[in-house]
Amino acid sequence: MFSFLRQPKTSGSVTIEIDSRPVEIAVKLSKRAASFRLSLPASGPLLTIPERARWADAEAFLLRHRNWLAARLPRVARRQLLEAGAEVPLRGVPHLVVGTGQLRGRVQRVEKLDLSELHVPGLAEHQPRRLFDWLKDEALADLGARSAFHAGRLGVSVKEIKLRSQSSRWGSCSSTGSINYNWRLILAPPFVLDYVAAHEVAHLVEMNHSPAFWAVVTQTLPDMERGRAWLKAHGRDLMSWEPPTAGR
Repeated sequence: MFSFLRQPKTSGSVTIEIDSRPVEIAVKLSKRAASFRLSLPASGPLLTIPERARWADAEAFLLRHRNWLAARLPRVARRQLLEAGAEVPLRGVPHLVVGTGQLRGRVQRVEKLDLSELHVPGLAEHQPRRLFDWLKDEALADLGARSAFHAGRLGVSVKEIKLRSQSSRWGSCSSTGSINYNWRLILAPPFVLDYVAAHEVAHLVEMNHSPAFWAVVTQTLPDMERGRAWLKAHGRDLMSWEPPTAGR
């Protein structure tokens, strides 16, 4: 099944449904583009459309290429779940998820010589949700700290930070000072999370991706290319981690 759930008015994203699963496609308006183009960069599906194109034509283009996209999405990365037995890369370091069987308590990180563990309490059906909530708390703490650090260096203020489960974006920033981050960043090495925080905070200075913007990112994070390169190489694998479904 392929259907549209939401359409953008400007550059942003559109959510479609493929095989009963929502898939977010980033949408980019381009002055240089002479035609529609659908691609699969590391960050996820990307639809590039000419600046003056009609959305109805873009929708028709996506419909014509639905089979192309559906055939390639499964190859991007294997679906990975937050459940007992999985090896979750907390801050880039693999951790084995272990269900404790205890009904109460918090998720605990247990360091081991070979493979560290994440001990998750609760019934088996509730463990994915408990682990997910714990990971979001960890992500919010790390992203809050790094956002504040870069905001201080750039002389701007971050009004609010929220976590999202976007399937193609690592973050977004509004002109009002609100930043959305992808919760999966807690699964990446810290320098990757730091890069995304620097990137989004820099948008409070330059709300674009011009050379001036990248100069601001480099100003607050001189080693920005390290995190950017990691996401290009491993972003698809990171996006394959899925949050629990309703009821789990």
